[in-house]
Amino acid sequence: MSKKEKEEVRPKMKRKEYEKELRKVQTELCQLQDWVKHERLRVVVVFEGRDAAGKGGTIKAITERVSPRVFRVVALPAPSDREKTQLYGQRFIQNFPAGGEIVIFDRSWYNRAGVEYVMGFCSKEEYKAFLENTPKFERFFVNAGIFLIKFWLEVGQDEQQRRMEARIEDPLRQWKLSPMDLESYARWYDYSRARDMMLEATDTEDVPWFIVRSDDKRRARLNIISHLLEHIPHKKAPREEVKLPKRKDKEAYDDQAALKGRQFVRERF
Repeated sequence: MSKKEKEEVRPKMKRKEYEKELRKVQTELCQLQDWVKHERLRVVVVFEGRDAAGKGGTIKAITERVSPRVFRVVALPAPSDREKTQLYGQRFIQNFPAGGEIVIFDRSWYNRAGVEYVMGFCSKEEYKAFLENTPKFERFFVNAGIFLIKFWLEVGQDEQQRRMEARIEDPLRQWKLSPMDLESYARWYDYSRARDMMLEATDTEDVPWFIVRSDDKRRARLNIISHLLEHIPHKKAPREEVKLPKRKDKEAYDDQAALKGRQFVRERF
């Protein structure tokens, strides 16, 4: 990075400012949720990117204030022996939304363009077929009325190293570090070339990729949520006024005394 570029880098967002802005966009996400349910919309959001680019934290920021029955997160493990014999992409399609749902893929069918290609888990013919067919595959869903939004999170080398080292040292983050993450760290430029080829083949007018600079995780999360809100047309859904009903006390009794003698969790705090 040049001196001029370093001078242009904004300082990372402070927590207080982030939490203030996050509340605003999360409030609008709740409104989006109501509209998606009301209009029976179907939305698919794909998250791809470098390891330690911040996909998990972004997905958590999106989903922590909304209903898991509307916002569904799909993070599939490696395919089973049976799934390996299926049509590629079949196991992902099985998780696509019904009306009134938003499905978020934490990694997706683009595994084939990334880790499978770089690590040699698929053949060259399978990889070539994937790049040729994916734009057609995605166009089919868009033409069927599904909103399909794809994010690529791009983290810099220095920031990725800092996050990887933090995972090694912090027992609360060590579960995030897999042997495949270490391999991707070592093969930075192999993954860069795979990214470039993927974008060249699948960044289409119908279903474009949206690239997010994620060295500042807080800004990245806010930018992504704001982008989602802009790209899924919505307005305030009609809602009936809700009032709490009166509790019926016709058969009232001391329901707390009835718990006497039962086993309670010890109050340590």
